[in-house]
Amino acid sequence: MSDKVQLSYEEVLELEGKLVAINKGRSMMPLLREGRDLMVIEKKGTQRCKKYDAVLYKSGERYVLHRIIKVRENDYVIVGDNCRRLEYGITDEDIIGKLTAVVRGGKRELKMNSKLCRFYAHLWCDFFPIRAALILLREMAGKCRRFVKSRFMK
Repeated sequence: MSDKVQLSYEEVLELEGKLVAINKGRSMMPLLREGRDLMVIEKKGTQRCKKYDAVLYKSGERYVLHRIIKVRENDYVIVGDNCRRLEYGITDEDIIGKLTAVVRGGKRELKMNSKLCRFYAHLWCDFFPIRAALILLREMAGKCRRFVKSRFMK
């Protein structure tokens, strides 16, 4: 009988310098598809992160991978690519790693420093107010659809 030891993401990054994990959650769609894409995350160095970086940090007991949309003097403003609520107060001490690649279907690797990925990050961050409004409209349409279905489609 073998006892498996489960390492935390921090421990893996400390030991290996790199973490490869399956994406869970929809907050980084369409860049990351839940349960289908592999994330390649490298340990955060001593330098500050930059706008457009997708970073891994711990919030309570959860690990969160979201994108930096503003670098401030002492912290960052961060949001998921499929989210509309900004997160404030994420510091360098909170961030444990940075997304460096995404592996699609176990075959195709998308490097985050490629021209395509940099263009995507700029597009997603620079047009955040428009994207947030579209996400809000999508959420409202879903609520209306569920309301109509629950009231009139019994």
